[in-house]
Amino acid sequence: MPPRLDGMTHYRFRPVPSATLAELRARDDAGEARTGYVDDEGGAPLRCCLRRSRPGESIMLVSYAPLRRWARATGADPGPYEEVGPVFIHAEPCAGAVGDFPVELLSARRVLRAYDARGHILGGSTVAPAPGHADTAVGAALDASFADPAVALVHVRAVEFGCFFTEVRRPG
Repeated sequence: MPPRLDGMTHYRFRPVPSATLAELRARDDAGEARTGYVDDEGGAPLRCCLRRSRPGESIMLVSYAPLRRWARATGADPGPYEEVGPVFIHAEPCAGAVGDFPVELLSARRVLRAYDARGHILGGSTVAPAPGHADTAVGAALDASFADPAVALVHVRAVEFGCFFTEVRRPG
């Protein structure tokens, strides 16, 4: 049964932007030139299109600093909250995310971190998928985060590895 997305489709889920992907393919946020490779098994969590890789796709593991890049665009200063971490992307440009909601978001435990306009963490929560109700848990966590008017954006990350999954913004 496909997940119900009641209450979540009004949020803007953002994969890594295409211009940023081009930069990361040339030199990542750790300053390194990374090399793509063929993913023989598939299953890598791609942040360019918010899905898992398929066997045989060419992918890259790069360092990404989402808060740093957001801060550059907004004039924020996240200070010690800035992080650099690993993300998988396609080695070549792809079509990007399909649809408004990354269904993979509901496939595993996630950490949601809320940031203010300065780029400082305001709070966080953990959500776990529950059969038939994972969308409700994620939606409730996002609603709770964005109920605070000081929240500018929310980062969703994997619990086990802390890897960046997607950025969520308010509607509009």
